[in-house]
Amino acid sequence: MTTTTRPPAVRPEELIGAWELTSYVSVDEGGALGEGPLGPDPRGLLIYSADGRVSVSMMRGDPPPAGREGPGPRFMGYAGTWRLSGRQIVHEVAVSSHGYLVGSRQARQLAFDGGLLTLSGSAGAAGGPPQERVLTWRRAPGGRS
Repeated sequence: MTTTTRPPAVRPEELIGAWELTSYVSVDEGGALGEGPLGPDPRGLLIYSADGRVSVSMMRGDPPPAGREGPGPRFMGYAGTWRLSGRQIVHEVAVSSHGYLVGSRQARQLAFDGGLLTLSGSAGAAGGPPQERVLTWRRAPGGRS
């Protein structure tokens, strides 16, 4: 008989606090890593509160092309509520910089290793097949509630 050990489930209190984005990559059907939608230097802040609120703000960290300013594809943010569901975290989006996300349920696979939090899920690529998006977050200094 073969047994498989699975990492212990994450407790909600382990996620509470602030997290800084360290990487955001796309993974294609063949498993190849590529630049995510926020470019080579993504920046972000993720906040989980003890009362079940979530806030996510992400942006490109590289300078905009000449003559091109404004939010467009350079910024993405939303807020709402969060909960754990097995090995997933579910965000219920109440407000967003992208109107199509309002009212949606964003479920992500979760991997947690103390100071690192990895969230992954499938996203449609413009004009192409779905891609897995993998976001890695590091606990922000002083970011534990």
